[in-house]
Amino acid sequence: MCGLVGYAGFAGRVPRETEDTSLKVMTETLACRGPDASAVWAEEAAGMGHTRLAVVDVVGGRQPMVLARDGRTVLAVAFTGEVYNHARLRAELASLGHRFSTRSDSEVVLRAVDAWGEQAPSRLEGMFAYAAWEPGPKRLTLVRDRFGIKPLCYAQLDDSVVFASEPKAVLAHPALTPRLDLDGLRELLLSAHPMIKTPGRTAFAGLREVAPGTVLTLTPQGARATRYWSLDPAEHGDDLPTTVARVRQLLEESVAGQLTADVPVSVLLSGGLDSSAIAALARPAVGPLHTLSVDLGDRASDQDVMEREADGPYAEMMVAHLGSTHRRVRLGTDALADPVRRAEAGRLRDGLTLGDFDTSLLALYRAVREHFPVTLAGDGADELFGGYRWFRPEDAGAESFPWEATLERADLTRLLDPSLAAALDLPGHRTALHRAACSELEHLPGTAPAEAALRRDSYLSLTRFLPCLLDRADRLSMGVGLEVRVPFLDHHLVEYVFNAPWAMKTFDGREKSLLRAAVADLLPAPVLARRKSPYPMVRDRAYRAALTAQVACLLADGSPAADLLDTAAVRRLLLEPAEATRFPRQGLELVLDLDQWLRTHRPSLHL
Repeated sequence: MCGLVGYAGFAGRVPRETEDTSLKVMTETLACRGPDASAVWAEEAAGMGHTRLAVVDVVGGRQPMVLARDGRTVLAVAFTGEVYNHARLRAELASLGHRFSTRSDSEVVLRAVDAWGEQAPSRLEGMFAYAAWEPGPKRLTLVRDRFGIKPLCYAQLDDSVVFASEPKAVLAHPALTPRLDLDGLRELLLSAHPMIKTPGRTAFAGLREVAPGTVLTLTPQGARATRYWSLDPAEHGDDLPTTVARVRQLLEESVAGQLTADVPVSVLLSGGLDSSAIAALARPAVGPLHTLSVDLGDRASDQDVMEREADGPYAEMMVAHLGSTHRRVRLGTDALADPVRRAEAGRLRDGLTLGDFDTSLLALYRAVREHFPVTLAGDGADELFGGYRWFRPEDAGAESFPWEATLERADLTRLLDPSLAAALDLPGHRTALHRAACSELEHLPGTAPAEAALRRDSYLSLTRFLPCLLDRADRLSMGVGLEVRVPFLDHHLVEYVFNAPWAMKTFDGREKSLLRAAVADLLPAPVLARRKSPYPMVRDRAYRAALTAQVACLLADGSPAADLLDTAAVRRLLLEPAEATRFPRQGLELVLDLDQWLRTHRPSLHL
């Protein structure tokens, strides 16, 4: 998987002594992403650093990789992620005269960029981000995969650019300091509450992300962003039996491709339809199948507004069905409410956390990493096949992101200083984001209004909601040196299912009908029939009590977040009954996370 960093100058030579030191510091910042090796490369105008998690060609895949001709460097590449069709591309490139010295997909990317330039990303299948520097024309190319599974961000200076897999690594460069402005605070808040990701934005002023499916080219003449992939409507001409068969074929191909590795691979198995399908499809292709799940227990709970059903019995059913070697990672309330664990999750994410959703996932990933550098997960299936509760014809077409009401994530700006909340105008900002997102999707002529509304909600879920989950999975997994692969986000599968009529996706009166039909022969009947059950959250009232105590301590001891908060409102929050609403819990988590984020990054405030 790995992490990358780098800089490039466009106005002559760069001071090597200063930049070499910066490069090493930036690279060390991402050591957790690549525990197996690290290296740096530099020339007079550019430099790259790389930390490696060795998954394919453990010996030969070291980076950054450099291509030289006639004794001169013509191309340098730093790459993160996995290219699942690298064997086919290697054969094609070899037929064009390219000679390989490794079996790694990293060298395939190097040669693909050399052969096809900015057309290379469209040839790659997988999850990836890379930086390519060409010294001759002084051209830097930054690329991100179609769904933004792998991160890549950058900051432009007067005559140079600094880039890295994560904001913390970019900000480790001495020319940059963290700054928080109103737009950044909006992004910080909305990406956690209610989980809306703005493509290209980060919480830090002046620090951008390469948008998913985008090639960003930077030269002395300026910057140019080009989309090489987008999710567009297309005619679906297959009947239902053909569609079901095609979905099964695409799933099989995706899972088989994503099992390729030179290290042990596991599968996350909650007992839900999505993870169970992945595990069942993986079983024939691996030796002993290893699966893992998280267990938060079932102690006395608050009202479960998420309508969760315990995973344990279904996971055990699948384990017996598949004959897998299974491990349940059991976590108690004390562990989930531990401020040290919350702080770790926040530092890894460079943003606000999702409370126990994040601390439990981090613990699960750490347990997986004890034996497996790679695991498969079911992310993306609900957004693609229509598994969430907001995919209902009667709710489609609302003038807001469809999950805002369904997730019941309250507007936490009531805890902010009133003048700051007014300046942020989050309701107005959400409306503008929604309109901009909707404008990206053009429906085919003659599309029925109900069909268009549901497809639009699927598009919004895939491009604005799912990125929040993918960012969470990447940061927390790579924080422990674990690679998480997501077979449901194979772009061939996504394009096909996205354009299937909604009547097919619910042909038997249930959500995710296409997926159920495609894997009907692989799963026990109770698992196959199981409805969506969200990722588990702790339901013990002791968790709320622990958060209350931690916030009370912050108010007593002082917090850097105090200037952003209405402290009177926070004090009233401490007294709200836990049974009344989920707001007290979310509000407490917001206060703790803002405090942690400000302590970690110490940004200058421009609010």
